[in-house]
Amino acid sequence: MVHVPTRGSLPARLGPQIDNVPDYGPTTMSRNPYTDPVQYELEREHVLAKHWILAGRSEQVVAPGDWISFEGHGETIVISRQPDGSLAAFHNVCQHRGPAIVTDLSGCGARRFTCPYHGWVYDTTGKLVGVPEREDFSDEHLKDVRAKQVAADEWGGWVWINLLGPDDAPSLIESIGPEISSDLGAYKMEDMILYEVVEWDVPVSYKAIVDGFNEIYHVAQLHHSPPEFVKACRKASFHFVGDNYMCFVPRPENMDKWNESYDHHKNAICHYTVFPNTVFNCNPEHIQVFNPIPLGVDHTRFLCWQLIYPGDMNDPEYAAYFAKMQKHWDGLKVVVGEDIAIYDQLARTKKSSGYTEHILSERECKIHRYHETMALKIRGKG
Repeated sequence: MVHVPTRGSLPARLGPQIDNVPDYGPTTMSRNPYTDPVQYELEREHVLAKHWILAGRSEQVVAPGDWISFEGHGETIVISRQPDGSLAAFHNVCQHRGPAIVTDLSGCGARRFTCPYHGWVYDTTGKLVGVPEREDFSDEHLKDVRAKQVAADEWGGWVWINLLGPDDAPSLIESIGPEISSDLGAYKMEDMILYEVVEWDVPVSYKAIVDGFNEIYHVAQLHHSPPEFVKACRKASFHFVGDNYMCFVPRPENMDKWNESYDHHKNAICHYTVFPNTVFNCNPEHIQVFNPIPLGVDHTRFLCWQLIYPGDMNDPEYAAYFAKMQKHWDGLKVVVGEDIAIYDQLARTKKSSGYTEHILSERECKIHRYHETMALKIRGKG
């Protein structure tokens, strides 16, 4: 039996009684958040270095000594499974002369990591445990040396990191918030498995990619969505929940169920954005996680993770589920490819003197709110 997410006793997020657009209004905003290198460096310092970032799936680090890496916004991080089942993470930087300690991006069963330059040895938490020709060094200088620690935690079957470190990072579950952790939690992502990861190299800001999944205004023109879907989109609801966001788009084939008990998990596309750069696109059969990783002010590695429910292909019910999922996923990859094509068009204009501001509708409120939140964080007020 394949898990079917359902609203159950969770609050209604979609239906005739729900205000579908926050009282935010149409707005304008500067282009600078996408193109200003000074702002990007401030984001690295005040946002990307202080908030929880998606790093991978728990299933990628199952046994003690298994490790994965995060590479983004100038940082290189190693996350490893410990003998007690916890995770440890550290900056992949040798404290001797600065090269990366761990050369591979992932692996299994490590007991130690050895820097390839001079052979300094670190344990799987990043603590220095061996120095060749140690007698040539000062005991004082080598006391308690370790690669700088990074906070690591798990939720929803995902590995998350926070560069503030284990002593200073806020709680992961509190950062996700009770609304999203309960609503998104209904999908039981911890029981799902990774089916595929698709990756693109994109010549625009990571925030432009987040924006693309924070509105549905583009579906008619860019994706050539049929009129019945465009009409259903007019009933979509948008929610601000602290730093994060939710959006629910009713499926047109389920509009006959439109009432105050409408089950958005079973009958809608459910969207959750966890600040600053993780977007969950949930369908009843499967989930896509859109993960734009900034590499520079206008350069992004964009990962699209596809999660499915596990099962036995010899079971006719599961085989039918899998076939339906595969057909939908194949279609969604085409849709995301259309988004990528627009990012190429944005790259053509990102330095144009004719590009100065955005004019946003009230249904693009999540975009303006997202950049407003980013600006507040940079100023230390968010």
